Amino acid sequence: MSITRLDVGTRMSSIVIHQGTVYLCGQVAKDKYQDITEQTVTMLEEVDTLLAQAGSSREHLLSATIYLKDMGDYDAMNAVWDAWVPKGHAPARACVQAAIAEPEYLVEVSVIAAIQ
Repeated sequence: MSITRLDVGTRMSSIVIHQGTVYLCGQVAKDKYQDITEQTVTMLEEVDTLLAQAGSSREHLLSATIYLKDMGDYDAMNAVWDAWVPKGHAPARACVQAAIAEPEYLVEVSVIAAIQ
């Protein structure tokens, strides 16, 4: 039973792989001063990068938890999300309103995926 951890820091690893499952730490936008649409786009680009690094992809998503600073951004975030998730591959998902560590961030996502 091996566990692989990538980009290990003091508090967390960016990627943890165990028994064919990939766990990503929470991902936020590249630029926290952009609007919800741009923050969602760049956040999901980072998810793509990390999934590829772990040997997975968005077609293999199992679960996603999305944290929104303001539920008023729900529709704008979903417009990006819906275009990003491949048809027929929607993961189990939750979306909640939450305070995010840095107040400028409007959205964060944590995903679990299967290895390809």
